[in-house]
Amino acid sequence: MIVIILRLVGWIAVWVGLLALLVGFLSPGFTPLFVPLLGYATFRAVLQLPYFRSSIYIQRVLWQYPWQLLTDVPHGRNKHPQVQEDEMWFEFPNPEKPEEQIPLLFLANMRTFWWMRRFGTARTKPELKAQIEPLWFAGDPRFIAVVAATSRRGSAPRRLHLLYQRTATGRRGIEPTAWNASPAALERARRAGAHVPDSAPSQPHPY
Repeated sequence: MIVIILRLVGWIAVWVGLLALLVGFLSPGFTPLFVPLLGYATFRAVLQLPYFRSSIYIQRVLWQYPWQLLTDVPHGRNKHPQVQEDEMWFEFPNPEKPEEQIPLLFLANMRTFWWMRRFGTARTKPELKAQIEPLWFAGDPRFIAVVAATSRRGSAPRRLHLLYQRTATGRRGIEPTAWNASPAALERARRAGAHVPDSAPSQPHPY
């Protein structure tokens, strides 16, 4: 989150600096040259704003769940057979029922291109695919989680990305799903920012 704040402040500073240079030191004839630069700085500053929300959720998830370093995590770029959305996905075991695999989709469009390249195809270079193997994971795939690539030294996560079930977003018209989770698991997910039922009635999975 600190990086996002620094980026926002930096682009605002660039915008102010360009405007000050144009108004204070240059003639009006330079205005057409500065309009694209000011527009780009504005675009980059505004682009940082949506990342604040996901950064807050990422921090909340990491406060509740420890990092795990996973290998051979199933993933794909094509539609997962259990879901309706045609999105990239990872598949993780249910923490309370390990034999059950739960898909987590890349529902947010922000910063997914980097991951899409590493998911790859048959022609993708092995060194690109190796950047998400092993995979850092924190969270509960039934509700909300964070994934990350491995740093070059392999000692820390990088490229943190928020993943969540659509039923955990709290959006209007979407009912939260308990996934038959224990009360402790529901409370932990709630503290991490997921919208979950107050109790865990027996109900079918959303897939």
